Amino acid sequence: MSRVRDCLAAAAQRLPGDEARLEAEVLLLHVLGKPRAWLYAHALDELTPDERDGFDALVRRRADGEPVAYLTGSREFWSLPLRVTPATLIPRADTERLVELALERLPEDRAVDVADLGTGSGAIALAVASERPLARVVATDASEAALAVARDNATRNAIPNVEFARGSWFAAVPGRRFDLVASNPPYIEAGDAHLEQGDLRFEPRSALAAGEDGLDDIRRIVAAATSHLNTGGWLLLEHGHEQGDAVRVLLVQAGFDEVATWQDLGGRDRVSGGRWP
Repeated sequence: MSRVRDCLAAAAQRLPGDEARLEAEVLLLHVLGKPRAWLYAHALDELTPDERDGFDALVRRRADGEPVAYLTGSREFWSLPLRVTPATLIPRADTERLVELALERLPEDRAVDVADLGTGSGAIALAVASERPLARVVATDASEAALAVARDNATRNAIPNVEFARGSWFAAVPGRRFDLVASNPPYIEAGDAHLEQGDLRFEPRSALAAGEDGLDDIRRIVAAATSHLNTGGWLLLEHGHEQGDAVRVLLVQAGFDEVATWQDLGGRDRVSGGRWP
């Protein structure tokens, strides 16, 4: 049973979840180095023994819970093909809401200074820079391994208006001020059972969890942002769907104006922010 159609059907039976068939197809196409359209004309093709073994190995790893993005080494975000590794979080569609809100606050016709704190794969910084070529974007991360991935993604996507700086939050950009700061920081409670489930088991814990209530890093960012924003500059923070109230309180207490929370496509609180007066 080495035909493409049969191998995919068998793999889909072994994988959990509603996207088992789609994941099987993604893994097979990765092994074969073929585009998705290839499947429709080649369902009855025979796989070579090496192709079948390579596919089976990936299916086993996925069945054990390893994320598809790490198995293929790639994930699309904002229509940008990004390389991802276990040193970075896997970019998720919900984070595109943060990009949308940032772009609404950034003019297209003049240079502005933007920071993406904790950039990981570079997803937010590169999405913003690709849409605002006059912007000067700096992407920071405490992990040199993550920054190496982000730099590579900037090169792969030919996005020149991003620089990279290593350090924890604003420590990477001492003395600098920005017109907008965006961040998808760790915001899961350290004891949350979800950290031991699904894809999260394989992602870097330091990029996921932040103290007992999940807000430790958001507190640090909000407190320091007041010294790193230009007058009228915006701070936008992604957070968990039950954290909107708490993040708004932090922003108001720090002196931000126009504080608000915005929802993701599922109608859940996802991003909170405010404007520095």
